[in-house]
Amino acid sequence: MTEAEGKRTHALLEDVHRIVADRSCAVLSFDVFDTILWRRVPRPADVFGILGSRLRAAGLAPSWMTDATFRRMRIEAEVTARKDRGDLGPEVSLFDIWRAMPSATFDRGLLDKLVEAEVEVEREFTVVDLDMAEVIREADRNDVRIVLVSDTYFTEEQLAYLLDRPELDGLRKATVFRSHQHGTDKTNGLFEIVFNELNLAPEQIVHIGDNEVADIEVPAELGVRVVHYRRVDQPLAVVLEREGEPADPFGPYAPHLDEQNGDFGITSLRAKVLQAHGADTESGRDTAWRFGAAVLGPVMTGFAEWVAWRAHESGTRVLWCPMREGELLSTLVNNAARERGWNVEAKPVWLSRHVTSVAALDRFDADSVHEFIRRSYKLSIRELLSVLHLRAGEVPSLANELDTVVDNGDIAERVGIALTESPHLQNRLKATVTAARERLIRHLRDVGALDSADLTLVDLGWGGTIQRQLAQVLKVADIDIKPAGLYLATDDRSSRAYLAGLRAEGYLAQAGHPIDIAATIVRSPEVLEQCVNALCGSLVGFAEDGSPVLGRVTESITQNAERLAAQEGMLAFQSMWNSYVRASGGTWADLARPQAAKDRLANIVVSALKAPTPGEAAVFGNWAHEDNFGSTMVTKVVPDDLVAALPYLSPLDLDDLGMRDSFWPALLASSDTGLAAASKALTAGQLDRSVFEPSGEPFETALHYRTGADEWESGGSRRVRINRNGLSFARLDFEHHDIIDLSLSIPGRPAIVRVDWIEVKGNAGRRPLAEPLRWETPEDFAGLTYSGCRWLGGNMVEFGGPDSVMVLRVAGRAGAPMSSGQVTVAFALLPQSLSNLSARPPSAASRVARISGRLREEYRARGATGVAAGAARVAIRRLGGTS
Repeated sequence: MTEAEGKRTHALLEDVHRIVADRSCAVLSFDVFDTILWRRVPRPADVFGILGSRLRAAGLAPSWMTDATFRRMRIEAEVTARKDRGDLGPEVSLFDIWRAMPSATFDRGLLDKLVEAEVEVEREFTVVDLDMAEVIREADRNDVRIVLVSDTYFTEEQLAYLLDRPELDGLRKATVFRSHQHGTDKTNGLFEIVFNELNLAPEQIVHIGDNEVADIEVPAELGVRVVHYRRVDQPLAVVLEREGEPADPFGPYAPHLDEQNGDFGITSLRAKVLQAHGADTESGRDTAWRFGAAVLGPVMTGFAEWVAWRAHESGTRVLWCPMREGELLSTLVNNAARERGWNVEAKPVWLSRHVTSVAALDRFDADSVHEFIRRSYKLSIRELLSVLHLRAGEVPSLANELDTVVDNGDIAERVGIALTESPHLQNRLKATVTAARERLIRHLRDVGALDSADLTLVDLGWGGTIQRQLAQVLKVADIDIKPAGLYLATDDRSSRAYLAGLRAEGYLAQAGHPIDIAATIVRSPEVLEQCVNALCGSLVGFAEDGSPVLGRVTESITQNAERLAAQEGMLAFQSMWNSYVRASGGTWADLARPQAAKDRLANIVVSALKAPTPGEAAVFGNWAHEDNFGSTMVTKVVPDDLVAALPYLSPLDLDDLGMRDSFWPALLASSDTGLAAASKALTAGQLDRSVFEPSGEPFETALHYRTGADEWESGGSRRVRINRNGLSFARLDFEHHDIIDLSLSIPGRPAIVRVDWIEVKGNAGRRPLAEPLRWETPEDFAGLTYSGCRWLGGNMVEFGGPDSVMVLRVAGRAGAPMSSGQVTVAFALLPQSLSNLSARPPSAASRVARISGRLREEYRARGATGVAAGAARVAIRRLGGTS
């Protein structure tokens, strides 16, 4: 995909171009600010903060005055100046505004100098809108008269100075109507003055402007044909708000503005690219396109410029971008290098974490193979043998275990031993790995990646695993090349690359710092990765001739269409950005070097990951993810079981979820407005964490499991929390090769608990359960075993203390011992006094109900034989024997 393919025609201005070409209007009228000129700051008033800094540096403002303070004063001075005009009306000049500034702070004798300083800052930070410039040029070529109608406090000379740009040469004959000049603005009669002076009917005029009232509603009611050149639409306003960019001009001054470059024009260009895209819809493809254009577009444009600049600075001529990300990344980097005039070329190359992991194996003992196996997620033994190019008959000890899932350390250890217990198998492994390494190296040689000692990879990043494993491959093959890496961000796992003597640089974060940026991106990277990936299967190996062998495409047609739309959006933003780079003649600021640019872009992506919109949640929550490490496992970004748990979750529960629970917890939260609001308030420091915990000492839901050796072991614990609905949630993982029973101490303290449901999923008999095990009906709870607690009937249980537990007979329910899994419990609790002096709850359920419930459980688990065995155990106990 090229940059040109990512560029869209400006849909809004197509009609205007036709009208001008056909001379279907007598006059083409323009608003000035945020139409012909826009500012390289999020809000027009943000220029005042930069002006304050300039005045302070020049000794024209006191040293104690901060940029934010001056900005506020300047806004208030304009309000005051307009109020003080009395019968003269609210229209003021820039001189009037500065006269309203306190004379004790700003010397009135320097009025001209102060006004001149503001005009100079406006000149520096205003940018000609290239789309408007093209319309103006076309109108001039077709002899269509141009007028400017502006609500402005600038004088005629000041406005002429701001508009004096080569791109706006077509305005040389334009007639200007200023609100200050005529004493009224567009909403109160300025357009009528235009009609009278031009001696034209309103219908003969086409007006283009950004203000919904002054430029659209008012002239339209008068009969003028209007074009709404909207700066920020409502969806973008929501995005800007989550980034801390309030629409209110009195809102806080953005701390990430650069004194020389503002926000580098990022806000305005995002608005322009969305505007050029055309009408906003709620379709999944449009949502993905907007996410690509407004969120990932600026971030990936900055990353591409940084990569191209780092290569240019270091003399690196060719960069290598591992697939599947490499197709888009190489396009972005090449676009950036071309516009900046840097002699750098990026090329895709087929590499993957899985393939380099196999090729990097150089030891074939049980421990090394064990470590290799555990890198995957829920890899079956059949899949493992396929990865290692071994037939089942070659490892007879595993022949009856082909569908066993390697889901815990015990199984992995035994499989590692089985694969290395004979010289023959070790030689087979060595042959497989050697062949994989040679095929990988042949591919690298064929594409030219080994032609130079400088092999620099460009990838999204995180742990630098591919770089580190490729370095090991080259070392084992006695190739004296140490690959370098340029990444969007790396986390603390990249320290292994540094310890191996490798260079790995991060754009937004490096080696896990800044902590919040690295942690947020790496915690929820899935949709970012999916949006950048090519629409093909992942790399699973190489053929003998070095050509890549790809896995099946697991994503749906809908997901792939949305991913493609996101990529088109990214390219559309970069195309818009590069058009201004090109037009500037080399003066446009880059996003590679200034720290303020990195801070701004980091804020965009971190804010999006922390607070996705409901529309983004609706689209990306249905996306799926493949493991891409030998396993065929495909997982939804937001699993269905967690959607059902939404009413029970608190923001702190989201923090406890692991990567395999949810790749993007904030996306899950955004599906529920209450949970999203609570998460946002907690992140913003508006709520204390203790709000979501019961009063008193913290208590925990604890899990233990009984093994086949009749030993109880701890499965961990989770803090008990209470959400806005008064409900609680706990999720705990367990892992052992033969788990018979699970015990749950739900409240960890004296309490009456309403257990709404318990779910256990995982592997039994070393194979995935066909369906999760669930306990949710009174009959289910009647069949459980209770120790130190009482079943009160229905789904109510009284727990007497931290050691009170409910016992789940999972092996009996599943038909075999479990080897790994996860238990989730949704509940509501009424804490009782730790003194145990609370009023006693209702009596426990009748003995008959409990016994009948257990008989049903025995029958469900083991049939009639199980019931008979249970009855025999009861009889023996009554006779004083043992069972």
